[in-house]
Amino acid sequence: MLKKLTMTSIALAMAVAFTSFPAKAQLGSGTGTTTLSVTVGAEAGLTVAATSTLTSVGTNFANYTSSTALTYYIRTSQTTGSGSITAKVTTDFSPAGGPSVATPPTAGDALTYTSSGTAPGNGGTGAVMAFSGISASTTSQTNVATFAANNRSLITGNSESVAWTLTNDPKYETGAYSATVTFTISST
Repeated sequence: MLKKLTMTSIALAMAVAFTSFPAKAQLGSGTGTTTLSVTVGAEAGLTVAATSTLTSVGTNFANYTSSTALTYYIRTSQTTGSGSITAKVTTDFSPAGGPSVATPPTAGDALTYTSSGTAPGNGGTGAVMAFSGISASTTSQTNVATFAANNRSLITGNSESVAWTLTNDPKYETGAYSATVTFTISST
């Protein structure tokens, strides 16, 4: 009986030992703080209307005209930043027999454009949003807009438009022709 009592006493003593001292979390406090940091860099983005159809209205062989709508998003660096929107004819008119930017059928035939738009808001200055009489090129990028230091668009973007003019040369054969123009935006 003594042995049975001893085991019971030991079990009882262990139960009392584990339950009579509440456990305390010693791993941290009830509050804490952190420091968030961020580096805001130069950014740029662009959306472009998918199709711009050139049409001739008015007298015989009146030039073909159309426009392309763009929305740009930009932030340039505060003191030395700059940026631009450029255009380049990356695929000339095809099929053969119609207009051509690289090898027009008649000297003087050209695809030209005039650009205009809203300058970036948010306190930025120095943007040039208008260029006039620019000849489109298949070999180099041409300016649509330029940005200076500390230019910042609206969060919803700013608008830019490119008004196209294509010479209507009687040498063009009838048919449907298309070219691809690639717009590029950059920001530093």
